[in-house]
Amino acid sequence: MDHRPLAERLRPRDLAEMVGQRHVIDADRQLGAAIRDGRTGSLILAGPPGVGKTTLALLIAEASGLHFEPFSAVLSGVKEVRAAVAEARARRDAEGHGTLLFVDEIHRFNKAQQDAFLPHVESGDVMLIGATTENPSFSVIAPLLSRCRVVQLEPLDEEALDALLDRALNDVERGLGARQLRLAERARTALRTLAGGDGRRALGALEAAATTVADGVEIDEATVTEAFAHRALVHDRAGDHHYDLLSALHKSLRNSDVQAAVYWLARMIEAGADPLQAARRMVAVAAEDIGLADPMALQVAVSAFSAVERLGLPEGRLPLGEAVVYLAAAPKSNAVLNALDAATRDVRRGAQHPVPLHLRNAPTKLQREQGHGTGYRYAHDFPAGVAPMPCLPEALRDRVYFKPSGRGFEQRLAERMAEADRARGS
Repeated sequence: MDHRPLAERLRPRDLAEMVGQRHVIDADRQLGAAIRDGRTGSLILAGPPGVGKTTLALLIAEASGLHFEPFSAVLSGVKEVRAAVAEARARRDAEGHGTLLFVDEIHRFNKAQQDAFLPHVESGDVMLIGATTENPSFSVIAPLLSRCRVVQLEPLDEEALDALLDRALNDVERGLGARQLRLAERARTALRTLAGGDGRRALGALEAAATTVADGVEIDEATVTEAFAHRALVHDRAGDHHYDLLSALHKSLRNSDVQAAVYWLARMIEAGADPLQAARRMVAVAAEDIGLADPMALQVAVSAFSAVERLGLPEGRLPLGEAVVYLAAAPKSNAVLNALDAATRDVRRGAQHPVPLHLRNAPTKLQREQGHGTGYRYAHDFPAGVAPMPCLPEALRDRVYFKPSGRGFEQRLAERMAEADRARGS
C-alpha cells in the first residue's frame, strides 16, 4: 500500500495532468513552449502554497533531461550549495547529465547565501529553479533575478480545484477511486472555499474527511468542515508564510471589518505565526488601502511594528490588536496608489520629458547663461504660498494623477489642492 499523502500520490506526471496555471504551461504560451522544448533556463517560481511550484520544477527537469536535485533553504547553507554544485559537475562529467537544482523557499537564504548561486548559474554548472511564496522583488537579490526568469503562479480557481477533487475521487491507482466515495455539492463548495486556491490543502482535507467515513458513502459538508478545522492549525504552524491568513487579514482590514480583522489576527497568533509578518502587512495596508484618508494610519502601523519588534509575544499582541482595530476602522483610499501607478505608466511609455528650465538648478555661471532657473518664482513670495508657475513638463501640463477620494483627510486635501490650482491660475 502507498502510504504517501494523497497530494503526493496525485502529483502530476506530465503537463497534461497539471491543473491550473494555464497562463504559464499552455503550449501557445512562451514558457509552455520552452518547457516542452527543454529550454526554459533558470527560473524563480513565485506564488502561494499548493499551486504547483515543486510539480512544475519536476516536470521541467524531466522535459529537459536533467537530474532533479531538491534543496531546502530552511535546512541548508553555502556549504551545502557548494557540495550540490560539486556533485552536479561530477554527474555531468561521468554521465553527461545536467542538474536542475530546485531551491524551495529560496527567500529564506540571506544575500550572501543567494550570492553563492550566481557563478554556478552563469557557468551553466546547474540550472536553478527557486520557489518562493513571497514577492521575489523583495526577497531575491537583484543579480539573481537578472539571471532568472520570474514566473508568477496563481491560486487554483474553482475549475482547477474541481478537476483535482474529481481526479482524487475517481483515480483507482493513485487516488481514492477504489473506495467509491462521493462528494455532496455543498461539501465540494466548502472544500473549494476553505482551500483558498491551495490544491495541496484541498486534497489534504479530502483525505482527512475520507478517513472518517465508510466506503461508498457521500461525504457531507459537516465532515469536510471538521476535516479543515483539524488540519488548519497544523497547516498554519507548518509555515508556508501563512499566506491564507495574511490574505484574510489584509482583505478584512481593507474592507473595514473590525471584527473579522481581529479574528484573523488572533488566528495567526494562535497558529504560531511570526507576529512581525502581521505587522508588516499592516504597514502595507496603511500605505496601500488607507493612504491619505487618514495620515495617522501609517504612523500607527509603523509604531505597532516597532513595539512588536521590541516586545515580542505575548506582550506584542496588544499593540498589534490596537493597530488592527484602528486600521480597520479608518477611512479608506487608494488614491495615492492610483496616482503613482498612473505617473509610472507615463514615465515608462512616454518620452523622457526635459525638466523645465525654470525648475533646473543653476549653481554655475554657464548654467545660468543657458537659462537654468530663469523664470523661477519663489512660492513664499506670494500671499497664498503658491507661485503662478507650472511644474510639470509642457507635454504633461494637464495631467491629473492624484484624485482625492473625498473620504477622511483627503476631503481637506481636495480643498487645499483646489485653492493651490486657483492661485497658480490653472
